[in-house]
Amino acid sequence: MSLRSLHIIPALVLVLTMALTACRRSESPLPVMNSVYYWRTEWMLDSTERAFLDTYNINKVYCRYFDVVMDAKKGPMPNATITFVQAPPDGIEIVPTVFITEDCMHEHHDGLAEKLVRRILQMNETRDIHGVRELQIDCDYTDRSRHTFYAFLEEVRRELGPAALHLSATIRLHQLSMPPPPVDYGVLMLYNTGDPRRFQERNPVLDQRDVQPYVRRLDGYDLPLAAAYPVYLWQRTIYGVHVEHRVEAGELRAVKDMVEHHRPELARSIILYHLDCNNINRYTPDDYETFYHH
Repeated sequence: MSLRSLHIIPALVLVLTMALTACRRSESPLPVMNSVYYWRTEWMLDSTERAFLDTYNINKVYCRYFDVVMDAKKGPMPNATITFVQAPPDGIEIVPTVFITEDCMHEHHDGLAEKLVRRILQMNETRDIHGVRELQIDCDYTDRSRHTFYAFLEEVRRELGPAALHLSATIRLHQLSMPPPPVDYGVLMLYNTGDPRRFQERNPVLDQRDVQPYVRRLDGYDLPLAAAYPVYLWQRTIYGVHVEHRVEAGELRAVKDMVEHHRPELARSIILYHLDCNNINRYTPDDYETFYHH
């Protein structure tokens, strides 16, 4: 074998490795599927919740692993970490999801991305969470924090590179006016769309009048999108008055039709927020069939 050949072989190995990694990452992270969020601090499903996953062919769960909050002395710190009392059911893909408070992104924090990814991978290993293919970051970033947040996401992508994991992020309606974040896809949050202080006028959880001004931005938003809808009950005490709202099934369907008219791909991947027996019992099986209808 010639000396030239010896130099070529390592280069070929490197190219093939990069190609295989690219192939794994290029697989669409947004197949047609039904999904849910899991937003509790303890993973423990009852029979109603397990039956719900089976009935509606839900095979992907966006599971909140922990929050990242700002500590005045220590900087960004993990908070409210989930405990896995049970193992996830077979056939369920878990998407570790981390909520980061916006004030954590007011300035750059060296090493935060590496610490976050390492913590998630360690949680997967110690809790026997297998088949993880993606990480999601949830942050209500603003114009003030956007550049720092996007730089943070780029660092997370680099940290995820060796594991060939996808990266997604939540997208709130007001964020549609900004350039898309550097992720594989976004989840359009169609809940908490209104001002809680105006509860007597509109439902702050979801009201199509609050969504309508933003839908024109969907046509040109250059990022693949899934859609997340609320099935939870909103309870607050405002000015000493206890207020309780739920989104009527018809209102949810109206918003769903409206956004899908402007962005048909939003019918491909539907996520409901969030998995809980009380939320499940809030709507009828026919309602859920229409929510998840593609």
